[in-house]
Amino acid sequence: MMPSLITSDFTPAGSTLSGLVGNTPLLRVSRPFASSDRGFWAKLEGFNPGGIKDRPGLHMVERARARGELLPGRPIVESTSGTLGLGLALAGMVHGHPVTLVTDPGLEASMTRLLAAYGATVDMVAEPHPVGGWQQARRDRVTELLAAYPGSWCPDQYSNPDNVAAYTPLALELASQVGHIDVLVCSVGTGGHSAGISRVLRQLYPELRLVGVDTVGSTIFGQPARPRLMRGLGSSIYPRNVAYGHFSEVHWVAPGESVWACRQLAASHYATGGWSVGAVALAAGWLARTLPPETRIVAVFPDGPQRYLETVYDDGYCAEHGLLGGEPASEPDVVDRPDEKEVTRWTRCTEITDPLALMAETAGAEGGAR
Repeated sequence: MMPSLITSDFTPAGSTLSGLVGNTPLLRVSRPFASSDRGFWAKLEGFNPGGIKDRPGLHMVERARARGELLPGRPIVESTSGTLGLGLALAGMVHGHPVTLVTDPGLEASMTRLLAAYGATVDMVAEPHPVGGWQQARRDRVTELLAAYPGSWCPDQYSNPDNVAAYTPLALELASQVGHIDVLVCSVGTGGHSAGISRVLRQLYPELRLVGVDTVGSTIFGQPARPRLMRGLGSSIYPRNVAYGHFSEVHWVAPGESVWACRQLAASHYATGGWSVGAVALAAGWLARTLPPETRIVAVFPDGPQRYLETVYDDGYCAEHGLLGGEPASEPDVVDRPDEKEVTRWTRCTEITDPLALMAETAGAEGGAR
């Protein structure tokens, strides 16, 4: 009898649920964002089971369990616009925790169904907070649920340092795959991956420039809060994980500009993603066109296109929201300060300040003048 080539005690590397996360591929992106002799490297985090936030979803849960903050079998409750929800659903499955995700009506119907299929309970808030928008409304609901569920735990992705630390492996993957890196381009929402990756890479490459990419209508870098179509980047609050001191510049991108970039990526590179991916590609392409040819640029693509088939890749949705206006400008508008004017199109600024610190400084100055 011939022996079996596969034995029952054989476990291939990476075959566990958590082993599916990480070691994502790189793609060289050039035309139509830059000429064929220029371009940037895209880190395709959409190759994780749920996207880039599988990394902090697992890490935050594992650290909370190790510290005794999250006891076995106790509920996890968190606010999410979608991607972290997938990561927490994965972590809940791996470690045996029920997961309740508080979201809002802007979440795609397909994502709601997918999160439920993965065993999460989806709790939908009905009205935005008058000041903090949907994000603050979700956070207020999280507070209510934590009081209602004894022993429950919230990761608080906006200020949890474990969210930042979760991206150390991603930074080391980039260093191994690319070698020297001159410029890192990241979308900014909670601030976790831009802070976590740049912190590690700066130790290896002290001259590294970090370029943040935000959405119009986001408060993160000092613009006024407005209703936003783009999910996954931007904020109506001021996340404390944003490492303002790390950034060399910020680009704000409008939804139609991101849609154009997403669709160009799909048509030219058979790789694309959602709002964050389009916005990051637009900024990274401009950097590749304008910086010296030898500059090594890496852009982080947080997810793939799957959850955006009803929005970014739906002609009806895009037409309804006026997002099919053609190719964006070849270069960004420029402002000297984030509060110089309200931006409505792709705009760049090299003066980076923490809005909360600026508010405190202004309040102190006014108090001293009384």
